[in-house]
Formats: sequence, C-alpha cells, structure tokens
Amino acid sequence: MTSGQATASARASGSASAPVRASASASVAARASTPASAPASVPTSAPAPTSAPAPVRSAADPGSGRDAILRAARRAFTQRPYAEVTIRGIAADAGVSPSLVVKHFGRKEELFNTVADFGPAAAELLDAPLATLGRHLVVTLVSRRRERQSDLLLRVVFSLGNRDERSLLRDRFHEQVTDALTARLHGRERALRAELIAGHLLGLGATLSLHRDGAGADATPEHIADLYAPALQSLIDG
Repeated sequence: MTSGQATASARASGSASAPVRASASASVAARASTPASAPASVPTSAPAPTSAPAPVRSAADPGSGRDAILRAARRAFTQRPYAEVTIRGIAADAGVSPSLVVKHFGRKEELFNTVADFGPAAAELLDAPLATLGRHLVVTLVSRRRERQSDLLLRVVFSLGNRDERSLLRDRFHEQVTDALTARLHGRERALRAELIAGHLLGLGATLSLHRDGAGADATPEHIADLYAPALQSLIDG
C-alpha cells in the first residue's frame, strides 16, 4: 500500500477506527501467530543449569503485557516506516511472544490504528470545566507520563515531515485533539488558540523527555501545573 492511499483512506473516513491497509499485514500476522522453533532439548547427561532462563513476561507481570506492547508499537511505528515494522520486532522489544501481540491487537494494521488513535488521550485531557481546564491538562499529562512511562501526545511529533503512513498520526491528532479542543472553546480565534494550546502540551512533553533526570523529574504534577498552567488557561479563556 502506498502512503498516499493510507492517508487518503483515513481522511475520507473521518473516523479514528478507519483501518490502515497494508499488503503485508496479513502475512505478518500469520507469521506472528506461528511459534518459533523450540530449542533443542538438553541431554540428560548435561549438568543442570544454575538458574532458569528468563521467561517471556506474561500479561499479568507489571510493566508487561498490553501496555508494554503498546509502548513498543509506538516506538516502532513512529520511528520507522510502516513497511519495516513487524509483529515479531514489536514483541521482542516488549519482551513478550508474538502470539500475545496478536491476541491483544490482532494484525499489524489494527495495532497501527491503536497507535494512531488519540481519542482516549483527548477524552482524558479535556475532561474538566473550561475554568480549570488549563491546570487539568498539565496535571493529567504529567501524571499519565509517569504512570504509563509514555507521553499521551508526543508521538505525533514523529509524523512531522513524513509522507508515509506515519502522516496519519498528524491527521488523527488534528481531528481528535485540536479540533475537539476548538469545539470546547468560546470567543474569537478558537482554532488558533486550540492549536497554540496543543503546542504548549507538546512542548511540555518534549521538555520532560529532554530533561528526563532534571528538576522536572522531582517536581510534582501539581507544582508543574502551578508554573505552566496559567499560560494555557489564558489561551482557554481567550
């Protein structure tokens, strides 16, 4: 599938659930569901190992399972062209089996659609009255980064300048985040103010990533909001 076709399809549907078609997705999913060849058994005469090999992490393990797969998929799809990403590669990065990836997300195109969906993040971020929305945006963004070890919005930055399937992230962000914020605002220049608010949120996420071990790492979400939210709230109030 060409990148133009993927982007055109997503724009025509106008929905976060519109599938991304890739000619190789079916074969990748089929290969992913086939377990790798079992290693040769240890001869009975061989000494017992001093420690058992590290098992593949299960969905019940902290930091693994669905959340780990999603983090790995975000890294893969945002940093590499769609055609280069494989289910096996995502599974290896997440520390799980390829079959677990397929169980949670299905085929590669379905997993990509999940990565490109900003709807759940927008619902969390915008879930506050306008009078307190600026503070809510900052506290939610920082808190979720720390809880989930990933930013709610920052992956859209990797779509900038790309003309392949990754450009779908940009389209979805505009539709699900910026347009949704515009609809919430009152007064003049709502669209411009919404774009600037979105830029502030991306800037905050980028700053926290850049200074991962800096002063921001020790500050509470509430204290960061004390300093950062007033600028957002002024744009919200118009």
